[in-house]
Amino acid sequence: MTTQGDARSESSTELRDTIQDLPPSAKLVALVLEHDGTLSQQEIATESFLPERTVRLGLEQLQQVDVVESRTSLRDARKRLYSLTLESATETDAASN
Repeated sequence: MTTQGDARSESSTELRDTIQDLPPSAKLVALVLEHDGTLSQQEIATESFLPERTVRLGLEQLQQVDVVESRTSLRDARKRLYSLTLESATETDAASN
């Protein structure tokens, strides 16, 4: 039986394996999303102390390797919200076991 802690550990390991060859800024963006969940580009920049342009480039790189997904904010349609895709897939697998 897989526990929620095991699922998070597997998710973290899978995330780190996937982003291993990406630049440090993209890795930091991924770690901020892993820690804080769904955030806007501006919120990621605030949490990571990275410029918004660097965050944008990091998000693009993470989307290219299918680690991050984006959606339009329901509160403000001008903003996009970003979240990890690996974490949700692993938690879904754990819940079905």
